Amino acid sequence: GETWPEVFSNLQRHLPAIKGQVAAGRDMGVGLRLSAIAAEALSEPEALAEFQAFLERTGLYVFTINGFPYGPFHGVRVKELVYQPDWQYQERLAYTDLLADLLAALLPEDPELDGSISTVPGTFKPVAEGPGVIDEIAANLIRHAAHLVELRAGTGRTIALALEPEPCCLLETIDETVAFFERHLFGKAAVRGLRELTGLSAGEAEAALRRHLGVCYDVCHAAVEFEDAADSLDALRRAGIAVPKLQLSAALKIAEVKPETAAQLRPFDEPVYLHQVIARRGEELTRHLDLPQALETLEASQGAEWRVHFHVPIFFDQLQHFSTTQDFLRQMLALHRQEPIAPHLEVETYTWDVLPVRYRQDGIGPAIARELAWVLDQLRG
Repeated sequence: GETWPEVFSNLQRHLPAIKGQVAAGRDMGVGLRLSAIAAEALSEPEALAEFQAFLERTGLYVFTINGFPYGPFHGVRVKELVYQPDWQYQERLAYTDLLADLLAALLPEDPELDGSISTVPGTFKPVAEGPGVIDEIAANLIRHAAHLVELRAGTGRTIALALEPEPCCLLETIDETVAFFERHLFGKAAVRGLRELTGLSAGEAEAALRRHLGVCYDVCHAAVEFEDAADSLDALRRAGIAVPKLQLSAALKIAEVKPETAAQLRPFDEPVYLHQVIARRGEELTRHLDLPQALETLEASQGAEWRVHFHVPIFFDQLQHFSTTQDFLRQMLALHRQEPIAPHLEVETYTWDVLPVRYRQDGIGPAIARELAWVLDQLRG
């Protein structure tokens, strides 16, 4: 849904049945996705009170918000527009400030439960090449951190913004992400900027930046990038970068590109979302912005492995012609069992209405319940 009435209608329709299957007799956490227009509507006192009453009545609570797509995200062409307005623009800052205000109001009265908001990884990589773009992105992220500092002081609720690395974005790999945080968000200039906005001491400002700014580790994106699960997490920990949210997701994996691969991938070549492709041959990686561009290189790609940014249901390890990156997701959940990676885990399969028909026979509600049950089984070991 894009408007608040659409979103609320869907929540009322699906959540009670899903909860009955995976969390009967106990409260269940909910991750919201709110467009800018939905967030504005929900901020009205009457709408917010109605939603809070629904959550209380049904044993649900909101702990995280997906603040990545600002505008329409379903049923229309999204592609690279999903990153706009990016973090160089005031509209993105105002929207994310509002999401934080809403989340502070929605979090249950549990002092141990903080909130998280996932967001665009700065901008689309080609846009980042413009003059002054990265500096303005960093400045707006620090302005948002100041808002989160003030919100914590006023409400007692701690909320973290989690930038979500994604192929072909400013923050694409974990190495790029660490470098950006160290240079632009945790360095002396960032500390000075937050001090000027909040009046905090240098030590308090640095602690606040690390508390309120972190990474949303999307497992699908990392798998597409051929990241090493343990090494990538170690890199974030060494840099002191928090992971407020771990998004549980899986991608398409073509172990070996063959002549018939083009025909087999056609059902996944749909017009709504961007499906970045990364090809690996030995140690060499080749990046393609979208599936059609990758398919144009099919002859030269024979024998390479492809990872495709197409979120597939996480309970599938095999599809008709391909496998998935579920094995990477299993690794991440095993690592999480050993040492918690993030306080918030969120399943993020948003492609139900564009999946090939054979993979969406169960309907959205039962499929989501099946995904959550699969995760719970993995977490039990």
